[in-house]
Amino acid sequence: MSGSRLYFGTVSHRRLRPRPHTLQYRLFWMLLDLDELASLAARSALFSHNRRNLLSFHDSDHGDGSGAPLRPQVERILADHRIAFDGGAIRLFCMPRVLGYGFNPISVYFCHHRDGDLAAIVYEVHNTFGERHSYVFDAQDGKQPGAHGCDKRFHVSPFMDMGMHYEFRTLLPAERFALAIRGADQDGTLIHASLAGTAAPFDSAGLMRGLLLYPLLTLKVMAAIHWHALRLWLKGIRIRHKPEPPQEPTTPVQAS
Repeated sequence: MSGSRLYFGTVSHRRLRPRPHTLQYRLFWMLLDLDELASLAARSALFSHNRRNLLSFHDSDHGDGSGAPLRPQVERILADHRIAFDGGAIRLFCMPRVLGYGFNPISVYFCHHRDGDLAAIVYEVHNTFGERHSYVFDAQDGKQPGAHGCDKRFHVSPFMDMGMHYEFRTLLPAERFALAIRGADQDGTLIHASLAGTAAPFDSAGLMRGLLLYPLLTLKVMAAIHWHALRLWLKGIRIRHKPEPPQEPTTPVQAS
């Protein structure tokens, strides 16, 4: 049975301080088994792997950006973090390129043992400056993870300081998927961000549904980022200087 599917749902952000600010949008995502990319492209004329199409997935949009196959890249990350992994499925949750354009604020790799238990989660965060950084969680017991978190190491928004702590809560992809991220600073919770979706088959009907509902999906995401940045600036929230990216490409995440 294929481990790949589509998800239709919503993304929302809520900032609490110093001026309240909220956003919510409807989107769709893909959950891609990295071993199935060739067969997924062959399954539908609407979708391609590393080629232009109405919808596509390009390895260079993820990992180290080189365009090299992603599975070996993820396996190296797990080895670097000394995470036990026996070569099971690696599935990536992300948005596709639409009409050749793609941008994912966050992509999530779910790494499984051969028996299906979870080995690790890799949260790959992208900013609008073309940089990316991964937060790596060792699942250890292989079951539905509890809350896990780490200090912020990577600049994302010019309206937030680096001195923050992230807490992740993730419902593993099945018929439903959900991810919630709480960002806190020395004064307490600053932001809540979440996404949630309902599964649909990865087939031409599902892909066409995504195209019809969200024909400019990734352009919409990028436009929304800049529109809300303008609104935050108009609310008087101070712009922070962009720091240099961290020297290490990954940061370990610990159970809370």
